[in-house]
Amino acid sequence: MLPVLHLALSAAYAGFQWTVRGVVYPQFDQVPAGAFGAYERRHQQRISRVVGPLFAGQLGTTGWLLVARPPGVPSSAVLAGAACLGAVLLLTAAGAVPQHRRLSAGWDGEAFRRLLRVDTARAVAATAGSAAAVWVLVPLA
Repeated sequence: MLPVLHLALSAAYAGFQWTVRGVVYPQFDQVPAGAFGAYERRHQQRISRVVGPLFAGQLGTTGWLLVARPPGVPSSAVLAGAACLGAVLLLTAAGAVPQHRRLSAGWDGEAFRRLLRVDTARAVAATAGSAAAVWVLVPLA
């Protein structure tokens, strides 16, 4: 059932994002400055293997729900979820990626603080997206 898959992907991404925000990023400032650039580049390579499929899956299920919304599901629920995913993707592309690029050159405290702010916003948007995915399911229960 598409709405269940959509909720699973949305919740998995939100959980991933909060884990990164609460566990992974707070450890960044513990890496020695001279080793940080290489550490950050490895982080980017590894994290892409996790986040890429989650983004692709959410794009697929969101697109499918927009095109073939199940009977009884309010369009506002699907649109809210799409808006949340759009916010996550925009924050990632315009906010997180530039900070990661700066950090891949070496430790930069200001870039790190900006990354934390952007990442908090991404986690909140992802959580709202999960709430919207639950909203999609409610009429089907």
